[in-house]
Amino acid sequence: MSSTKSSRSETPLAGRDPAFAGMDQTAKRKSSHVDIVLNEQIDYYKSTGLEKYEFVHNALPEIDYAEIDTTVKFLSHKFSAPIIASSMTGGFKRAGYINAALAEFCKDKNIGMGVGSQRQALENSDYLETFKVVRRTAKDIFVMSNIGAAQVADGFALDKVRKIIDMVEADALAVHLNALQELIQFEGDKNFCGVVKGISKLVEKIKIPVIVKETGAGIGADAAKKLIGAGVSAIDVSGAGGTSWAAIETLRRTDKRIGRKFWNWGIPTADALIQVNSLPSRKKIKLISSGGIRDGLDVAKSIGLGADICAAAQPFLKALDKDGVKGLVKEFDAWVEELKGAMFLTGSKNLAQLKKAKLLKVTI
Repeated sequence: MSSTKSSRSETPLAGRDPAFAGMDQTAKRKSSHVDIVLNEQIDYYKSTGLEKYEFVHNALPEIDYAEIDTTVKFLSHKFSAPIIASSMTGGFKRAGYINAALAEFCKDKNIGMGVGSQRQALENSDYLETFKVVRRTAKDIFVMSNIGAAQVADGFALDKVRKIIDMVEADALAVHLNALQELIQFEGDKNFCGVVKGISKLVEKIKIPVIVKETGAGIGADAAKKLIGAGVSAIDVSGAGGTSWAAIETLRRTDKRIGRKFWNWGIPTADALIQVNSLPSRKKIKLISSGGIRDGLDVAKSIGLGADICAAAQPFLKALDKDGVKGLVKEFDAWVEELKGAMFLTGSKNLAQLKKAKLLKVTI
């Protein structure tokens, strides 16, 4: 890790890209998304709901803290902890640094990583390297490729899907459901007809697992049933309570009325987890918790509510912006320490035992 620059002054993430004026419209949008996340208040006004749950304290844990095991197997890959650096960016100049740093971090910590939407890389080859740098930096990490639901609904050509998979030598394909974002985005694609059918075809045709994730508004029981029926390998509920993409797109608009109306729209993360985990067909998929995951206790509670693994983007992006890769490592290590603390105080030697630990809903 010493070979990776980690000084904010050397590689700041915030601030307009020097090449901004010459970018195509999609690259400008991707660049502005990073600026807004780093510089504006774009969280939901409501919470994830995770704070409403507390573990029952075990005064006699009868375990050795030093022997607590946080490893997890996810889609045939073993991670050191139940954490994924979720899909963030790609497709503009600064994204190359971000993705290289994230890949280096994920390699050193042995966790998974997602890249941002790769649609633009099919339309414009100028920024292919911002995606390809991931696999060149970290040969063996678990990597998720990424495409939007609207493109799948369009009957996305299979050769294009394979191209984005090959671009990062992906271990899984993530299809992101971002209807709320597309609604508020002034360039948004609002045709979501045929998404489930498109996902089902992908499951049938491609050789790697298909993961379906929201982008912060949550996946409830009804949508999850359809996705499980389509044969997906994993669902990332990506609930409300963290980053609001309605907020991000609102800040990009001149007319902000509709965005302000829907800023707080969505299913809180805790509620989404409970809904999906309660389905009879739940055992057919892996369940990912994201949307406002901000520390190791959020990770622990998510697992207690049924998740197999958690994912986060904003806190890692901000840690990278503030202190480079060293900041990422510091944040991750704190999360693992907090997770292990919850495991110790519930007498859970491993994550399977943590899933069975008692959680109480509390009045706040």
